[in-house]
Amino acid sequence: MTLTKYQIVNKIYKQLKPKYTRNEILKIVQMFIDEITNAILSGNRVELRDFGVFATKLRKSKLGRNPKTNQPVPIPPRLVMTFKPGRNLKNKLAKMKTV
Repeated sequence: MTLTKYQIVNKIYKQLKPKYTRNEILKIVQMFIDEITNAILSGNRVELRDFGVFATKLRKSKLGRNPKTNQPVPIPPRLVMTFKPGRNLKNKLAKMKTV
Protein backbone atom coordinates (compact mmCIF):
# COMPACT_ATOMS: atom_id res chain seq x y z
CA MET A 1 0.00 0.00 0.00
CA THR A 2 1.17 3.53 -0.76
CA LEU A 3 0.55 6.50 1.52
CA THR A 4 -0.07 9.65 -0.53
CA LYS A 5 0.13 13.34 0.38
CA TYR A 6 -3.67 13.49 0.06
CA GLN A 7 -4.05 10.71 2.65
CA ILE A 8 -1.60 12.41 5.02
CA VAL A 9 -3.56 15.67 4.76
CA ASN A 10 -6.84 13.83 5.46
CA LYS A 11 -5.42 12.06 8.52
CA ILE A 12 -4.17 15.33 9.97
CA TYR A 13 -7.45 17.06 9.06
CA LYS A 14 -9.47 14.45 10.99
CA GLN A 15 -7.41 15.22 14.11
CA LEU A 16 -7.52 19.02 13.75
CA LYS A 17 -10.96 19.43 12.13
CA PRO A 18 -12.48 22.29 14.05
CA LYS A 19 -9.36 24.47 14.13
CA TYR A 20 -8.01 24.12 10.57
CA THR A 21 -9.47 23.61 7.13
CA ARG A 22 -8.26 20.93 4.75
CA ASN A 23 -6.70 23.64 2.54
CA GLU A 24 -4.75 25.11 5.46
CA ILE A 25 -3.37 21.69 6.34
CA LEU A 26 -2.50 21.05 2.69
CA LYS A 27 -0.55 24.32 2.62
CA ILE A 28 1.33 23.38 5.81
CA VAL A 29 2.21 19.90 4.50
CA GLN A 30 3.34 21.42 1.19
CA MET A 31 5.48 24.00 3.03
CA PHE A 32 7.09 21.16 5.00
CA ILE A 33 7.86 19.24 1.81
CA ASP A 34 9.19 22.40 0.11
CA GLU A 35 11.54 23.15 3.03
CA ILE A 36 12.98 19.64 2.91
CA THR A 37 13.34 19.83 -0.87
CA ASN A 38 15.08 23.23 -0.74
CA ALA A 39 17.50 22.07 1.95
CA ILE A 40 18.45 18.96 -0.01
CA LEU A 41 18.84 20.91 -3.27
CA SER A 42 21.12 23.33 -1.39
CA GLY A 43 23.37 20.42 -0.46
CA ASN A 44 22.25 20.22 3.18
CA ARG A 45 21.31 17.17 5.20
CA VAL A 46 17.79 17.00 6.63
CA GLU A 47 17.65 15.33 10.01
CA LEU A 48 14.25 14.52 11.49
CA ARG A 49 14.99 13.28 15.00
CA ASP A 50 13.75 9.71 15.65
CA PHE A 51 12.72 9.36 11.98
CA GLY A 52 15.86 9.58 9.88
CA VAL A 53 18.30 11.60 7.79
CA PHE A 54 17.91 12.60 4.15
CA ALA A 55 21.12 13.50 2.34
CA THR A 56 22.74 13.54 -1.06
CA LYS A 57 25.73 11.48 -2.07
CA LEU A 58 27.95 11.77 -5.13
CA ARG A 59 28.19 8.56 -7.14
CA LYS A 60 31.45 8.31 -9.03
CA SER A 61 31.54 7.78 -12.76
CA LYS A 62 31.90 4.20 -13.85
CA LEU A 63 31.87 2.01 -16.90
CA GLY A 64 28.69 0.03 -17.52
CA ARG A 65 27.71 -2.39 -20.28
CA ASN A 66 24.91 -2.29 -22.82
CA PRO A 67 23.14 -5.65 -22.25
CA LYS A 68 22.14 -5.99 -25.91
CA THR A 69 25.50 -5.31 -27.53
CA ASN A 70 27.80 -5.97 -24.55
CA GLN A 71 29.57 -2.70 -25.46
CA PRO A 72 31.00 -0.54 -22.65
CA VAL A 73 28.95 2.54 -21.82
CA PRO A 74 30.34 5.38 -19.66
CA ILE A 75 28.08 6.35 -16.77
CA PRO A 76 28.71 9.94 -15.63
CA PRO A 77 28.94 10.97 -11.96
CA ARG A 78 25.65 11.99 -10.39
CA LEU A 79 24.02 12.99 -7.13
CA VAL A 80 21.68 10.47 -5.51
CA MET A 81 19.35 10.73 -2.52
CA THR A 82 20.06 8.66 0.54
CA PHE A 83 17.92 7.98 3.58
CA LYS A 84 19.20 6.56 6.83
CA PRO A 85 16.44 5.64 9.28
CA GLY A 86 16.73 6.92 12.84
CA ARG A 87 17.10 4.66 15.85
CA ASN A 88 13.42 4.90 16.78
CA LEU A 89 12.26 3.93 13.29
CA LYS A 90 14.83 1.12 13.08
CA ASN A 91 13.63 -0.34 16.38
CA LYS A 92 9.97 -0.22 15.31
CA LEU A 93 10.82 -1.89 12.01
CA ALA A 94 12.77 -4.63 13.81
CA LYS A 95 9.75 -5.38 15.99
CA MET A 96 7.36 -5.72 13.05
CA LYS A 97 6.30 -9.19 12.02
CA THR A 98 7.01 -10.12 8.44
CA VAL A 99 4.03 -11.17 6.35
